[in-house]
Amino acid sequence: MRFGVIDVGTNAARLLVGEFKNETSSKIYYTRIPLRLGDDVYSTGFVSDHKITDFLRTIQAFELICKSFQVSKIKAVATSAMRDAKNATEIIKLIQEKTGVDLEVISGATEANFILEAFTTLEFDKTLPFLVIDVGGGSTEISVFENGQRTAAKSFELGTIRLLKQKESNYIWDDLSKWIEANIPSNKQLKTFGTGGNIGKAHKILDLKSSAPATISALQVLHEKLRFLTMEERMIQFPLKSDRADVIVPALEIYLFIMKRINCTEIFVPKIGLADGIIHSLETNLSNL
Repeated sequence: MRFGVIDVGTNAARLLVGEFKNETSSKIYYTRIPLRLGDDVYSTGFVSDHKITDFLRTIQAFELICKSFQVSKIKAVATSAMRDAKNATEIIKLIQEKTGVDLEVISGATEANFILEAFTTLEFDKTLPFLVIDVGGGSTEISVFENGQRTAAKSFELGTIRLLKQKESNYIWDDLSKWIEANIPSNKQLKTFGTGGNIGKAHKILDLKSSAPATISALQVLHEKLRFLTMEERMIQFPLKSDRADVIVPALEIYLFIMKRINCTEIFVPKIGLADGIIHSLETNLSNL
């Protein structure tokens, strides 16, 4: 059975097609469109008419791709930008009418749960303490685990597009620091994982093996190199696409801020995310029938 997952984030919309066959799963198609809904939402509070047209065309294209792959079920979700968009209800109705796709705006907590669902597919000792940091365009989710159980989790309205648009709360960094101090034991070294396209790109730029962590010192050096370059220079030297060249710097700022406060010296980057977690949850539900 094939599933299609549409993830409409603040920076980009993604489609992941997965197949569940003979109790094994595989990814068979992935694509990403840089919609940048956050550019509108964090400037005006609304998704503009022009961006709505792009949004609708993207979902129509994703729906056609799913048909070509003979997908049995499509699950479509939207995250931070659509949580904040004042015209989200009208957009959801338009998409349903024009494509038949039911787009669900999920909470930060639900987003974090789906991301963590993907971690069940990774092979590591989950009885040991570990931490998951996911930095997106509009929000950052942090989850703490001990003895295989989640002990703390929080979604913060802190993301790359918010920072670029200077739409973060004046107190968000203090709130983040206080939450970390209250919920993450300072005397324990937690294995730390980072998810999201920007940490994945940073890991690739550092030319690390998939299983090798990125050290905080290497990320600091990369951040310093990037932040003093223009967009065009970043695109040429590293190379980066235009929709990644601007957001990677604030993303690294968020990751480094958290890593410093939890005394973390390295971060593992498993290259999984929200869509992977949703695919896995759909497969789990199917296997339990």
